[in-house]
Amino acid sequence: MNEEPANPCACKTESKKTSRRDFLLATGFGLNTLAGAMIGIPLLGYVLSSFFKPNPLTKISLGPVENFPEGKTRFASYRNPMPRQWDGQTADIPCWVRRIQGNDFQVFAINCTHLGCPVRWFEESKLFMCPCHGGAFYEDGGHAAGPPPRGLYTYEVKVEQGELFIMGGVLPNLSNQNV
Repeated sequence: MNEEPANPCACKTESKKTSRRDFLLATGFGLNTLAGAMIGIPLLGYVLSSFFKPNPLTKISLGPVENFPEGKTRFASYRNPMPRQWDGQTADIPCWVRRIQGNDFQVFAINCTHLGCPVRWFEESKLFMCPCHGGAFYEDGGHAAGPPPRGLYTYEVKVEQGELFIMGGVLPNLSNQNV
């Protein structure tokens, strides 16, 4: 015998009500997920960015080779290949060019390796001198005296068709030097 309930609406239909505890638990999970994404996405971008960055180095002309006499060190400057609108005169980047012989050149960043002060070339003593803390560098850019931890940073140099080029776009530092 099949017994049917007297009242068809008397079936147990339990509608689950959300309790305060369930609401706060779901809200907590949601906020934690949001906080994790806000921290994790930038970290992931930072870690992966080195795989996707283009090489910022650009071939930049410093002028004809005859502008730099053999055995002399001369001041030169170039325009930053990636200037910003507000750079103004600071987009002109200075450097020291030493022509050793023929097409053999050394190009030094003007910044001291101690705190980044601009070094000056003194022809009489054949030294680069830093005015900030008395750092001195030999003619070949090697460390001579004072607090700088190493020699001057150098640019990669190329001579093509009588013109001197450097690979620039970022200032030379330990991360892009062949030490």
